[in-house]
Amino acid sequence: MEKSCYNCLKKCNDFPNKEVKCLKLNVIDWLSNVQSPFEYKSNFVEVQFKNDRKDIFINQDNIIINKNDIVTVESKSGIGYDIGIVTLTGDLVRLQIKSKNINLNSLYKKIYRISTQKEINIWKSLRKKENKNLLYAKSIAKNLNLNNMKICDAEYQGDGEKIIFYYTSENRIDFRKLIVELAARFHTRIEMRQIGYRQEAAKIGGIGTCGRELCCSTWLRNFKSVNTNSARYQQLSINIEKITGQCNKLKCCLNYELDEYLSSIKDFPDFNRKIYTVKGIAKCMKIDVFKKKMWFAYIKHPNTWFKIEVEKIKKIFEEEKKKNKICPPLEKLSTNDIQKTELIFKDL
Repeated sequence: MEKSCYNCLKKCNDFPNKEVKCLKLNVIDWLSNVQSPFEYKSNFVEVQFKNDRKDIFINQDNIIINKNDIVTVESKSGIGYDIGIVTLTGDLVRLQIKSKNINLNSLYKKIYRISTQKEINIWKSLRKKENKNLLYAKSIAKNLNLNNMKICDAEYQGDGEKIIFYYTSENRIDFRKLIVELAARFHTRIEMRQIGYRQEAAKIGGIGTCGRELCCSTWLRNFKSVNTNSARYQQLSINIEKITGQCNKLKCCLNYELDEYLSSIKDFPDFNRKIYTVKGIAKCMKIDVFKKKMWFAYIKHPNTWFKIEVEKIKKIFEEEKKKNKICPPLEKLSTNDIQKTELIFKDL
């Protein structure tokens, strides 16, 4: 039986090993060819549904399941069944459970069977209706003046007994009338599920400023808080258009190299401390974290910067503290350590 990609519903004939085409939260089972040295065998299986939704199920009946198999599983509500694609099997699922801090007692949903062709056909036909239903739900929400509510995705349960509409909103929404109209239109149960803006970007997907697919829609699962201090420590200009992603929140990648910057900044003196020279008071204007350089400028002449090594700045501060000594002019310091930078502004 030919497997189809859940996200694009196209036959994956270009891949000899029948791998899934879409890369949303794609994982590699690096333990697939490694035999476990322990007698214990994990009967947990990771299953992916639409976009970034994943869950872990128990294979109680010891069904032979491989990666990319389409399986019929117990639904979250316990009513009906759902259909997804297996992404991980074996001992690697146990490591996933451990990394996500999932309580084993909360894993009670089970896998029913490998999906039959009839179930797959129903599942595919439901998937094709989701975009149309999403547009209809948006129009109904607009007619009901639910302007603060943004419906971003629609997902059918595998048997068609329920539709989940994902939405984002900053305020609490009364969508009872919306549910009544949607239920009358689709003749099925309706669930409205609120998600955050980062989760919305993960579901929709897109291309980031780096030219690659968004991290949240390909591999990132846990969203850590990001604040403007992450940009300041990395000497990035606080330009909201440049440091925010498609979710209108600060980019998650601002945290990737933050630890390296924080460890390097420990060797720097206080940035707010001023140097008292014969020619006047100088303050720090900029730093280069990895080259261990600091730019200083006179307060009265802020457009002229002098580049000085961190070690020399430390010695200057130590001399000021011990001997209460005034530093010589920045121009008189070693030319090997100082570079003069002129900032010229021209009218366009």
